[in-house]
Amino acid sequence: MIESAIRWLLNILAIPDVGLTSLFFISTLSATLLPLGSEPAVFAVVKANGALFWPAMAVATAGNTLGGVIDYWMGYGAKQAFAKERESRWFGWLQRYGAKTMLLAWLPGIGDPICTLAGWLKLSFWPCVFYMAIGKFLRYVTMTAMLLYVPNGFWRQLVSWL
Repeated sequence: MIESAIRWLLNILAIPDVGLTSLFFISTLSATLLPLGSEPAVFAVVKANGALFWPAMAVATAGNTLGGVIDYWMGYGAKQAFAKERESRWFGWLQRYGAKTMLLAWLPGIGDPICTLAGWLKLSFWPCVFYMAIGKFLRYVTMTAMLLYVPNGFWRQLVSWL
């Protein structure tokens, strides 16, 4: 079901000549609390056109950071709407380290909720965006570079196996 939804989304957003617009939207959506990964899209664009490595990194980082900003504002809005009590001790480390914790925004499974909690805790907005962007950029560069060093035969064998 999720696979067909992703295919539908990719068909709607597909721009076959470049793919950077699709990459931006996929990166934005994947950084929200939706269960979608953007790394395969980044890898596909770069694999199809190696000259787009750095533009793809920039576009994916911008989109993913925008998604993190959306998470931040969702947390901020939720705090305004639902919570008037003191923050839990569970989130004390986030408040203690502040915006620098947004370097962890790239982590699978917990990165997006961390961005939401930053808004909930009303951490300073622009420093959060700055650190989010750094963490997300480093993730895209590292993941894509690692995938590019995997031999083509591996991907063909994997596809034939599936």
